[in-house]
Amino acid sequence: MASLVLTDSSQLIPDSQHLVMIHEPAVLIEGVLFRARYLGSTQLVCEGQPTKTTRMMQAEEAVSRIKGHDMCDGKLHFLGSVEVEEEGGHKRRKRLKKHMVEEAVTKIKAPEGETQPSTEVDLFISTEKIMVLNTDLKEIMMDHALRTISYIADIGDLVVLMARRRFVPHDVEEAPKINRTPKMICHVFESEEAQFIAQSIGQAFQVAYMEFLKANGIEDHSFVKEMDYQEVLNSQEIFGDELQMFAKKEMQKEVVVPKAKGEILGVVIVESGWGSMLPTVVIANLAPAGAAARCGQLNIGDQIIAINGVSLVGLPLSTCQNYIKNTKTQTVVKLTVVPCAPVVEVKIKRPDTKYQLGFSVQNGVICSLLRGGIAERGGVRVGHRIIEINNQSVVAVPHEKIVNLLATSVGEILMKTMPTSMFRLLTGQETPVYI
Repeated sequence: MASLVLTDSSQLIPDSQHLVMIHEPAVLIEGVLFRARYLGSTQLVCEGQPTKTTRMMQAEEAVSRIKGHDMCDGKLHFLGSVEVEEEGGHKRRKRLKKHMVEEAVTKIKAPEGETQPSTEVDLFISTEKIMVLNTDLKEIMMDHALRTISYIADIGDLVVLMARRRFVPHDVEEAPKINRTPKMICHVFESEEAQFIAQSIGQAFQVAYMEFLKANGIEDHSFVKEMDYQEVLNSQEIFGDELQMFAKKEMQKEVVVPKAKGEILGVVIVESGWGSMLPTVVIANLAPAGAAARCGQLNIGDQIIAINGVSLVGLPLSTCQNYIKNTKTQTVVKLTVVPCAPVVEVKIKRPDTKYQLGFSVQNGVICSLLRGGIAERGGVRVGHRIIEINNQSVVAVPHEKIVNLLATSVGEILMKTMPTSMFRLLTGQETPVYI
């Protein structure tokens, strides 16, 4: 999953974190990204106040028409957009809604025997807006204020998002139309994280509503108590007191590695993972006869803070690798490290399943993390492989079982994780390339 920092309304800049920040003149928006495949969009006529059942029927019909063939690679593709008009009339509501979706999907669906055009996208979710981002073309495909979202549904591995359309006159002097036909746009996405996407949007509404209540001085304590996510966040703690470990100078260790001129250091390094207290690199493997291993002071899991006095904190992995490669001509290399175990212990306190954990998993790997959520505060990191959940190994457990185990767990959830690259190296799934 790629992540982006948006500096204006049209340009996307890759960033090392799985967090999107949108900078506007008066606001800095943070949210979470989900990789998905955009299947298509259609504008539907919207009349009255449709029931949840009616909305669900619309979603199902849209899916049945838009999804013209089986696509199961877990990414999203854009098929197209069309407009249809909506008629009034309370009695015709249910039949009309079904017709709207059918018409929309029919217009987008590829002809029999042809492949639907598609585009991989990232779905950005925050308490202010939902956007669809095209990371390859570096552009914003769609931008909906959260308040315009009227319905969200997950159907298997599909997500259906319905948003109200605002009327924009072609002429600034055009008089407003009294009987203007309201329209709604329906987007269909495909993702193995469909349920988490829907839950994240639901949580965004919940948090936004709580902020609205507080901003307007509403003191319904019984209601706020029920929904107060902040209390759950404040109860989180990180195993091993990681913050103290990196904050105290005495926890750091200076290691001098003697080596022959022209000899490589003999290490494999990986990123510590987004969500870690100190974004730096971790020793994932040591060449058995290499210089780093011979010194006897370095271990797998140690985090490298600096090399020859140059800090590596916050630098991209490729830059850190180049600093290490550049020591090949030296006879002595000085490393500043924080000794750490290769396995990270995480403890998440979740009093009830209504509180979303705030991260998603794909084949045992943590692939996205909600900024400021329960999981981040508990020590969960993007890019880490889950080794254990509540003292039960999940290394060989199917994806569906891991998701179900996490979704249904309450109380104290104990996990052990490690960087995925390190896990693959230690289990022989990858061949180490030493530098």
